Amino acid sequence: MKGKKGFTLIELMVVILIIGILAAVMVPLMRGRIDKAKWSEANAACGTIWTAVRAYIAEKGPAWDYTDITGTLNTAAVYEKLGFAQNDLMGTYFAQEDYEITSVNGTDAGGPAATITATVGARPDAPGHGPGTLTASPAGSTWLVTGL
Repeated sequence: MKGKKGFTLIELMVVILIIGILAAVMVPLMRGRIDKAKWSEANAACGTIWTAVRAYIAEKGPAWDYTDITGTLNTAAVYEKLGFAQNDLMGTYFAQEDYEITSVNGTDAGGPAATITATVGARPDAPGHGPGTLTASPAGSTWLVTGL
């Protein structure tokens, strides 16, 4: 009888064990990338909101009362004043109603005092953390994620 070739049960179990260990290590790493992608989407949308608010500030001037553009961006009165259509800010993780402008400071519209704060809440069907607050930094329109 010729010698049988193949893997033993122990060899197969060792391979399955190694694959299981690799999978256990990779799941948390991939989860972190999903959260990063989620907040990258929020950052991109808030950058668009920031640009629209700065244009609105330039149009109205620093003495304007900006409470007319505070509120959720699903409100027609708010998104139309900023030049958005009803579903312009729809994304994978966030919908237009998840973005809310909570405060606007129009003093020195082109300079460091012009700031806006937007609160972002996750859709119930979206994975990841709950709501966060994105505040426009005067330097380079960078958004910082806090409150996660």
